[in-house]
Amino acid sequence: MLSGELIGAAIEVHRVLGPGLLESAYELALERELVLRGLSVERQKPVSLEYKGALLGDGFRIDLLINDQLIVEVKAVDRIQPIHEAQLLTYLRLTGKQLGLLINFNERVLKSGLKRVANRL
Repeated sequence: MLSGELIGAAIEVHRVLGPGLLESAYELALERELVLRGLSVERQKPVSLEYKGALLGDGFRIDLLINDQLIVEVKAVDRIQPIHEAQLLTYLRLTGKQLGLLINFNERVLKSGLKRVANRL
């Protein structure tokens, strides 16, 4: 399962680097780990925003898009906040993707920083 492969890769990155770095460092390391595992990864993928029939340009960027299916939002914060979940859910809705994973690498045990978010299409 794709989300299981992602979680395994995130745990490996956290095991090697530990907490305390910037989000960008974890994003780069996770991208590398996923590629080493044979997955297709797009980092900082721009997504156009459409509003009332007009394309407004790149409205946001997805941290990681895995196999064109799974959106990953990388964080390095004290704790995941409801706004982080809302952000990921909005990304899922705007892209039509079904599943996203929020990963907070600033946890002593990474399992505490994982949050699965589903878009109920």
